[in-house]
Formats: sequence, structure tokens, C-alpha cells
Amino acid sequence: MKFGLVVPTYRSILDAGRTAPEMVAIAVEAERLGFDSVWVGDTLAKAPIDSLTLLGAFAARTERVTIGTAALLPALRDPLLSANAILSLDLLSRGRITLGVGAGFAGRSEPEFAFTRVPWERRRARLDDIVALWRHVWSGKSGPFHGEVLHYDTLPEYAEPHRPGGPPVWLASFTPGALERVGRLYDGWLPYPPDVADYADGLAKIREAAVRPVTPALFATVLIEEDPVRARERLEDYAQRNYGVPLDFVEKIQMQIAGSPEQVADRLREYRDAGAEHVLIRIATQEPAEFDEQLPMVAGALPR
Repeated sequence: MKFGLVVPTYRSILDAGRTAPEMVAIAVEAERLGFDSVWVGDTLAKAPIDSLTLLGAFAARTERVTIGTAALLPALRDPLLSANAILSLDLLSRGRITLGVGAGFAGRSEPEFAFTRVPWERRRARLDDIVALWRHVWSGKSGPFHGEVLHYDTLPEYAEPHRPGGPPVWLASFTPGALERVGRLYDGWLPYPPDVADYADGLAKIREAAVRPVTPALFATVLIEEDPVRARERLEDYAQRNYGVPLDFVEKIQMQIAGSPEQVADRLREYRDAGAEHVLIRIATQEPAEFDEQLPMVAGALPR
């Protein structure tokens, strides 16, 4: 099983004192600590450092790790311009980029679509079209493209990607419809179900429908804290500061692990046994000093 680190880039961590160059230094440190990948999120709601710009800096300062988005909202960008930006990252990193993508989270993402004047309706079909368009142009095709939502009679010519066909694209979703789409249209699956049995069931459904190889990944929120009462308090604080809702609500949706290094490792092994091959670790803190303290402890707890 591979492990990646999600580097926090949102406004809250900037407000707490983290700088953009320090974010790049975290990616370098993650590579030194043995992580297999480094990832950044993407949103307009919290005004983060731009994900694709930051990945360019990661590409320049790292040598081995995969760099990726967890998860990019492609609808917020012009599809042809984003195809070129991603292709540029592919070439700069020598083929080390992987894209986790999503269509937005109902109840939270609607303002972001409004900011960019993109219709919220048919957002999933739009996402599928954008990914298909990217692959179309990354494969050297400049002829017409007509999807369910996007239509182009002519297209610009793009450079040849480092990896034939361009970077892998993983779908970050766990809806019933997404499971079927992953197997047909995407190269990987990036959910965060709190129940390992649900993960195993979802992966089985994907493999039933798959017409291409699919990488089973997992987005996991992790905190090393030996005291169970304190662990609960710290996760509660993170849920409130990050989402503005109680932990009781968040943990029904997202996979959360807080405990000793052994407890964290055991929980991650459960998902490994259920089929997860690449786990993206998000450390549950908004404070730069706490993040820096947690990072080596989390790295040491990962089951190899």
C-alpha cells in the first residue's frame, strides 16, 4: 500500500501563519520521510493557494513523489486552459502527476460554481465531459469533440504528454452513480467512507463495471493522540474549524482516525485488506506548529 500526504493550503492555515514557501518545504519533507505522493486541495470558497500553481513548485523541488490534486474541481476552470496547465505539469514533473477530481459537494460547492458562472445543474456530466476532453487533446486529437455538455467543432493542438494519453484521473466520489462511472471513465477511485465494509462493497461494484484498470485509493483524516478524550476534543475542534459543523456529522461521512500510532496503523490495515492501494493522509489540524509535530509521528505510524 502506498501513502500520500495532503498538504494543507486553505485560507485557515494561511491565517494561522503558514506561508506558501513552507507548503513547498512540506512536500520536500514528505518525500524525505518516505511518502509516495503529495497532494493539494482545490476550492474557491476558502481562497487557497492555487492548486496547479503549487504543484508546479512541488514538481521543481521534488524528484520521486507523485504530485496530485485531492480533489480538483475542473468545472471552475476553462477546460482547454486547464488541459494545457495540467499537461505542462505532466512535462515539468516527468509524468509524476495524478489528478483526483470531483463535481462538487452539495450544500457547500454551489457558491464556487456561482463565482465562476458555471451551472450547478448537470455538474457530473460536465465533469465527465471535461475529463474526456482532456484525454481527447492529450492523445493528439484536434478534431471535433461533442459530449453531453461540452461541444467543440475545432480544438487547439497540444504537445505530446510525458505519459502516453496524459496523467491518470481519479474520481473523488462515493455515490451509487459514481461507482458505475469510475469503472467506465476513470483511472482511480478516491472516496473517504467511514465504514470499511462500505469501502469493500463499493470497490466490488466498481470492479464489476470496470472496463479499464482502476486504482483503489482512500482519503483518510488522521491524528496521533494517545489520550482518547483529548483525541475526540481535537477532532471536534478540527471539524468545527474546517467545516463549521460538529464531529458527529462529519464522521458519518468521512473516514477519521485518532489514536496511538498502533491504533492508526491497525485502522489503515483494515482498508488495505479491503482493497485500498493508495491512502492519502490529511492531518487533522489547522495549526502549522501542530502539523509539523504530527508529520513525523504520522509517517512513523504508517503500515508498510
